[in-house]
Amino acid sequence: MLIGIDLGGTKIEVLLLDETGHEVFRKRLPTPQGQYAAILQTIKQLVDEAEQHAGQTCTVGIGTPGAISPATGLIKNANSVVLNGKPLPTDLENLLQRPIKTENDANCLALSEATDGAGAGAAVVFAVIVGTGTGAGIVVHGKVLTGANAIAGEWGHNPLPWPTASELPGKPCYCGQQGCIETWLSGVGFEAEYRLATGSKRASADIVRLAEQGDTQAEALMQAYEERMAKSLAHVINILDPDVIVLGGGMSNIQRLYTNVPQRWGKYVFSDQVSTRLVAPQFGDSSGVRGAAWLGASSLPGKSGY
Repeated sequence: MLIGIDLGGTKIEVLLLDETGHEVFRKRLPTPQGQYAAILQTIKQLVDEAEQHAGQTCTVGIGTPGAISPATGLIKNANSVVLNGKPLPTDLENLLQRPIKTENDANCLALSEATDGAGAGAAVVFAVIVGTGTGAGIVVHGKVLTGANAIAGEWGHNPLPWPTASELPGKPCYCGQQGCIETWLSGVGFEAEYRLATGSKRASADIVRLAEQGDTQAEALMQAYEERMAKSLAHVINILDPDVIVLGGGMSNIQRLYTNVPQRWGKYVFSDQVSTRLVAPQFGDSSGVRGAAWLGASSLPGKSGY
C-alpha cells in the first residue's frame, strides 16, 4: 500500500491508497505554524495512523511547497518559509526509519492527473496550480520532470508574454523580478487588478459572480484574465507542446476558462492547429496527495519503468 502526504501551509493531509488507486484512509491536521519540529511530528502521527489502517509498513511519498535543492539537499523556494533551508527529506527518513520520495506539490498534482486522472494516457502533461501563487509540474511518459535545478515547470516566474503597453513594466514580484506571470494570474494578482480598477476589495470568487451577473467592470477583468492566461499557456505550448494542460488551485474553479482560454490561445501558438486540451483536475483539491502516494509506486497503472 502507498501513503501520500500533502504538506500545505495550513493543513497536512495523509492518504492511503492500494496499488490500484483505491482510497483506503484519509485524514487532515492543521499545519503547526512556524514550528519545524512540530511539522515533522505531525507527519509521523499521520503516517502511523495510516499504517494502522493498512496493517503493514507502507511506502511514503510527500508533496511539499518549494523544491529540494540539488546543490544542498535543503528545501528552497517554499512559501511556507519555516521549511526553507531545512533538510526535510533526511529528517523524515530518520524519523520514519525508511526511504521516502519527495516532490514539489505541483509535480504531485501532475503525476496524479497523468496516472489515473484527467491526463491519463497522455504522453506529456503540464499541470498548473493557480491559487495564492502560480506554479506547475510536468510529467513525461509517466515520470515527473524535475530538471537540473529542480525548477521544471516554474512558468509563473517568467514575464507575461506579448504584453500590451498597459501591462508594462508590470508589477513587482516577490522573486525580485517585475511583470511575472504569477503577478497577473494568481488569485492574489486577479484580486489586485480588480481593486486597482474599481477601488473595491473583493475575493476572486465574488468577482467571478459579478461578471456572471453582468457587471461590466468584472466582465472586462475576466476577459483580460483569460487573454493573459491564453498568452501564458501558449508560451508553454510553444516550448513543451503538451497533450494536456490541467488547471488546479482556486482559480481552476472558474468554469468559463476551459472554453474561453483555448479559443484565445491559437493566435499565439506557432502551429496551424492546437490539439492541446485544457481540463479540470479529475480529483480536485485531493489530487496532489494522490500524486504524493504514487511517488512510492514501483510502477504506475498502465505504465512501466517508473
